[in-house]
Amino acid sequence: MQTPAAHGATNESAGWLVGRGLARRHAALTIFESLDIDVARGEFLTLIGASGCGKSTLLRMLAGLEPPSDGVIRIGHRLIDQPPPEVVYLFQQYEKSIFPWLDVQSNVAFGLRRRADRPDEAGIRARVSAVIERVGLRGVETYFPSQLSGGMQQRVALARALACQPDILLMDEPFSAVDALTRVNLQQLLLELWHELGLTVVFVTHDVDEAVYLSQRVIALTGRPARMDPAVMIDLPHPRNPVSSRIDGRFADYRNRLYLAITQPDRVAGARA
Repeated sequence: MQTPAAHGATNESAGWLVGRGLARRHAALTIFESLDIDVARGEFLTLIGASGCGKSTLLRMLAGLEPPSDGVIRIGHRLIDQPPPEVVYLFQQYEKSIFPWLDVQSNVAFGLRRRADRPDEAGIRARVSAVIERVGLRGVETYFPSQLSGGMQQRVALARALACQPDILLMDEPFSAVDALTRVNLQQLLLELWHELGLTVVFVTHDVDEAVYLSQRVIALTGRPARMDPAVMIDLPHPRNPVSSRIDGRFADYRNRLYLAITQPDRVAGARA
């Protein structure tokens, strides 16, 4: 298993996926403006904040799904104005992102079959089979979504994303609708895949504990228009464990700092001034 260092630097000067001067306005409402974001290659970055702060809007912009009112987004030196092929976006409502009329293997193959650089049919079958095995869906390939639990449906959505071999995975509160034990299992799977595949992950959640547990770096969006607080670097050892990582004294410190940033942003801003 790779160490996080093998994924590249996590400081903001090492931006690979970069947004500059980003703004989003709806009529008279300004959600955010003049935001800058840098994501290093191989980094696990999480955005947190209260509902309505603009974190999902920002994620859609990074995916090329929604244009900024102002500003630019780049991957490397390339401007992004539409969904780039190396980026895959996982929606919050996984049950609506997989097709109920397709079985598991057909759902997993769906995106891959529509790519301009898709392999031949034998290659598609081989890749789909390998991904299904890796995410724990072996034995249910011919099941339809209605026959699966919520956690299994989320694995289907994740497998479909991985079949396209993305460099960047953007995830919008992907585990918010599953039960607590399933959520822990999916978190562990995601961390393993991040290590194994060298993915760059930008993850959105309103769950501070989840943000601390998964991430190398966490940024809180606060206020309206939203601003970005300074990133909190998460210095917890890997591989992370759902029990031992959470009883590490540093975990509580990171969690408390982030809770304070979200719930009392004026106090945090005053402390920095």
